[in-house]
Amino acid sequence: MVNSIIVNNRSESPILLAPREDGVLLKTCTRTELYWGDGDVPADIARHLFRVAAGLESPLLGEGAILGQIKQSYFEAKKTGKLPSSINKLFQTASYVGHRVRTETGIARGAVSYSQVTVDILCHELPDLGNKVVSIIGVNELTESVLNFLIARGATNILLANRSFDKAEEIAHKYNNVEAFSLSGKQELFSLSDVVISATSAPHTIIKSTDLPTGKSQLLFDLANPQDIESDVATLEGKRVFNLQQIESLAQQNLQKRALEVSKCEAIIEEEIENLQHWQEYRKKLVG
Repeated sequence: MVNSIIVNNRSESPILLAPREDGVLLKTCTRTELYWGDGDVPADIARHLFRVAAGLESPLLGEGAILGQIKQSYFEAKKTGKLPSSINKLFQTASYVGHRVRTETGIARGAVSYSQVTVDILCHELPDLGNKVVSIIGVNELTESVLNFLIARGATNILLANRSFDKAEEIAHKYNNVEAFSLSGKQELFSLSDVVISATSAPHTIIKSTDLPTGKSQLLFDLANPQDIESDVATLEGKRVFNLQQIESLAQQNLQKRALEVSKCEAIIEEEIENLQHWQEYRKKLVG
């Protein structure tokens, strides 16, 4: 029989799971899961893995990265050449479930992370990012996520500034089209920028109306709390400011839309569990 162990990585004393030649070890930021064994796959084990593949167990409902992680974990495990047929079938079906829910339902439609919402708005306002200069202020998980979304959507001129230039330079070196910039020269930075995205941990505003060029149309995104951009910047001619509250509101709207799709995903999951059980019964007849 197929077995599984599921560990919450955020618990105070998480259990350390080791890979097995006859199993698949799946690691995500929130959990570690080990599947091994041969024979029948219990419905509850299949249901859990299929829900994970569908994004129903993710912190952000319907997020797509988990499906790639499942596929990668399975491919790595296959290299041993010792995976039982039940494990192979389980993970192949999980990948299929992940594909089905994303093509047959709206579980993955609409951005639900702040970084993706920001870039979606930006691409709607400025469809051709390849001809625009985008400045990102701050080095952290959020801004690096924004950076990756920007590159995926065609941005080729990105300036990254931070209070510590070394940190900005370290991140910039990882990408071909990102240049580190000193925040001490922020007025020059803003004069070059068509878009400014700021998300620092500063306890005070760092972008004032006097820092920005006059007569230049610019989109500004303030993803910081407390805010990075002075409130009166929004009153300047040619300046459009999107604040954290607006970004959060759009993310919540999209999350609510995704929640309406959960029952459709669950119906697909139950259908594929039934198909898996039929496969198991057919296999027993062949060997029996």
